[in-house]
Amino acid sequence: MSYKIINDSSQLKFAEKLVILNDRALGMLTRIYNMKKACADPKLRPQFLTDKTLETAISYIVKRFPIVDIKRNSAVFSSINEMKANIIKKLSLYYYTFVDLLELKDAILQLFTAMDANQCRLNINQNLDLTTSFLNLLVNYCSLMILLSRVEDRKAVLGLYAAAYDILHTGIEPSFPRLGQMIVDYEQPLKKLCEDLGLSYRVISSALESLKETYFRRNISAEQQRDSSMISLTANPRHMLYAAQTNTIACEYMSLDTMDRWIIC
Repeated sequence: MSYKIINDSSQLKFAEKLVILNDRALGMLTRIYNMKKACADPKLRPQFLTDKTLETAISYIVKRFPIVDIKRNSAVFSSINEMKANIIKKLSLYYYTFVDLLELKDAILQLFTAMDANQCRLNINQNLDLTTSFLNLLVNYCSLMILLSRVEDRKAVLGLYAAAYDILHTGIEPSFPRLGQMIVDYEQPLKKLCEDLGLSYRVISSALESLKETYFRRNISAEQQRDSSMISLTANPRHMLYAAQTNTIACEYMSLDTMDRWIIC
């Protein structure tokens, strides 16, 4: 995939895209988490997953995932044929949540690659909002893909819906081939994330390296703070009546937990 380098950076609208994608990523995290809870709870999980008549078909789907061959294995999928319309109705919310995740994943990786291709270098001390938005999106993206790998019965849900759709419409659901491949790729999410984000290593490394000085200044021990009287109200009593004047930039006030999350991710 190639990207045209544009001289006028304002046309790229990186900041606007980061804001929009961060909002979408947070919403998607909520949806995937709720799905994970539903699939893990016997009272909330889709009833088809515990239906004895579908047990053979589900076992076959999970074993051969993402291959769902209706024509060659019509006997296995005969039980799905009897309730195909109901399966599509009940599982559509689950299925299209995964489709939305696939589209969001593509949009995020496209943005990261475009920023790297256009030689975008981020510095927390110079462009706080842009850098924090980028690092937040990076963390949200990694969290999404790791959470995806923790959703139980994801193969069964997707494969069952795809099989019912194929029987009803005599054709595979258009998003299923890429969706199935995403599920397989993220069986080991950390390995796949390294591959996906490797194309954007320059912009990612520049953002993380800019945290170095700020992080070390903030991450000092309590003993060092006492020795330097950083948090003492009595060390300089004469100055207590004067308004503080400082050249401290905005990034100095960031939460240490936030920076830890960026670095660990």
